[in-house]
Formats: sequence, C-alpha cells, structure tokens
Amino acid sequence: MASAPLNGITIEYETFGDPGHPTLMLVNGLGSQLINYDVALCAMFVDHGLHVVRLDNRDVGLSTKVQSPYLLVDMADDAFGVLDHLDVRAAHIAGMSMGGMIVQTMAIEHPDRVLSMCSVMSRPSNDQGASTPAAIAALMSEPPTERAAFIEHSLASQHIIASDGLGNTEERWRARAAASFDRCFHPEGVARQLAAVGASPDRRPGLGALRMPVLVIHGAEDPLITLAGGEATAAAVAGSELLVIPGMAHDLPPDAWPTIVAAIVANVHRAR
Repeated sequence: MASAPLNGITIEYETFGDPGHPTLMLVNGLGSQLINYDVALCAMFVDHGLHVVRLDNRDVGLSTKVQSPYLLVDMADDAFGVLDHLDVRAAHIAGMSMGGMIVQTMAIEHPDRVLSMCSVMSRPSNDQGASTPAAIAALMSEPPTERAAFIEHSLASQHIIASDGLGNTEERWRARAAASFDRCFHPEGVARQLAAVGASPDRRPGLGALRMPVLVIHGAEDPLITLAGGEATAAAVAGSELLVIPGMAHDLPPDAWPTIVAAIVANVHRAR
C-alpha cells in the first residue's frame, strides 16, 4: 500500500497487476475501507488483463481525516488525484453504493478521463431507491467503540443489509468487521461522508450527457438502496446496460463475483 499526497491530504491506495495494462479503479462506499474489495476479487480483474487500484476515501481507513465539510465532487477529485499520482491519464472506474455516486461524479466532471464507468448498487439522486426502515435503522445506528461489541454490531447489520447466501457466511462477516476495526475505527468520518452525499446535487442531468460505456449493477434484494436506484441510474444514461443480480442485496457476495467481473470486463471491452 502507498499514499498519494493531494492538496494537503493523503489518500491511501493499493495496486494490483501490471501498471502497463488498462487501469480499473475501484471506489468504496460509505464508511468502507479499501479492504472491502477483497484481494481475491481484485485478482480476478488482474487475470483479465487489468491494472487494479483500490483506495480509502477521505475520512476512512488510512487516508486523511478531514474536519471541514465536503461534497462528492471533492471525493471524486481525490480519486483523480490518485490517478495523477500513478501517471494514469484515463481509467475505467467502478464504485459501489456511495462509491457509485463518486464514479458517476467523476464521469460527469471529467468525461475525457473516464474510459468506462460502472455504478454498483447506487443511485443518481437522494430521492431514488429509498431504504427500507430496517436498513436505514441499521445504517444510522451508532457503532460500539469496544472491538468485540463492534464486531457483533456489524454482524447484526450485515444480516439486515447484506446478501443472505451467495457465498456469504457469518465467519466472513466477522473477519471483515475485525479487520476494519483493527485497521481504522473512525465513525466521525462516516457521518461527514453521509453529509457529503446529502448535500451533493442530483446527478441525472450530468449523467444524460455521458457518452462512454456505462454499466449499472444492482442486487434484486437490496434493502439499503433499493433496485429503483439502479433503474434510475440506468435510465439517466442513454445506451447504458443494467444488470440485476438475483439474490444479491447491498454487498458483493463471493458467489456473485464471476458475474460482476464478467460484466465489468465486458464494459471495459466496449470502451476499447
């Protein structure tokens, strides 16, 4: 892993594969760290001839904790800053949940630097894909500060938000929660990221002007950003493709990886 210095802050990132190959940047969702994209998942993209970059957004993980308010466009600029640091002029980008909102913003703000875009379990505006009451309660619940209690709290949330099956296990969820807590516990950053989502404008007008290949992936069972969010994203972009994965909720379950990777790689090839 390495850090990219950007205008007074640093963004932690990690790369996989040959930097001479086309770059695919993976952008994380609300409060999640770069380890949310499993190494095995990144390796699957590398096997398809891609150079993969995963990063900690500002305010989470090992990136700088920013005290002042910001917007999704600032987080998009952070991602471009990492690409600049890596001397990557244009990249394929994919993001999940809030990360989908960030990659949408990247494509809108600098379409010349985006070869293809994939928005996963996300939405184009705050009034699309409303959460179920149970999912929003899980999202907004305050996490415990003690490690064991945090892991149990995270496990309870996963039972509400994540896919029931498709390779998911409680053991996997516990391991992920423990790794996240040990790497960086910083709930204040989650609150500021959530504020950035709420204060950022509707992206549908900008999405309508996109001309690069756009793929939208959504879980049929997503309770946190329901399928209407993905459908609205796809409807906003002429010529986009929508892939709905049965049984998938608001996560990237291992059994769905082959389908997700194949779809993103196909979208990359559309750009070529």
